[in-house]
Amino acid sequence: MDIANTTRMIDVCDILLKLSVTSARPRYAFLVLTLISEAADAAGRAGPLVVDGNHEHLLRDWLSDALSPLVRSERRNLLRQRIIARLAADLPEDPIIAEAIVSAAVDDQVRASSKTNISRAVGDLLRAGLVRRHYAGWRTNHQNRGGRRSAVYTVEAGTLAALRRRSILI
Repeated sequence: MDIANTTRMIDVCDILLKLSVTSARPRYAFLVLTLISEAADAAGRAGPLVVDGNHEHLLRDWLSDALSPLVRSERRNLLRQRIIARLAADLPEDPIIAEAIVSAAVDDQVRASSKTNISRAVGDLLRAGLVRRHYAGWRTNHQNRGGRRSAVYTVEAGTLAALRRRSILI
């Protein structure tokens, strides 16, 4: 076998190099890639649903929830204050119920913002050739490619192998 004609296996350094060229936020894109590969099956396909314990989540919701601890507490507190100010007239007198409403609104806002960031990161991963995307689920007849369909990401085989190599702790 001619060694000069064999292709070198991709490794994590190659992934980071590709992301540094294609992404404005390569570390975040790498984190998203790592989470997608964690949710992926043996063929590298993740989505449209991810099973977490006894619950099924849409892939983008699962990614958003997994990344939500990265929202700094001071940013979350500022968001909480804005939501309380916005909902002040509609909040009930019961502090427990009011807290539940505010917490749900904060979580929804964090999730929405996180989904936008994830979409940008996945776009970077697509440009880098590390991931492919398609949509699955119910389809509507219009040009909005995401219309009531859910994202499915497939991590390229070499990328998946690089991320899963030496992943077992001894």
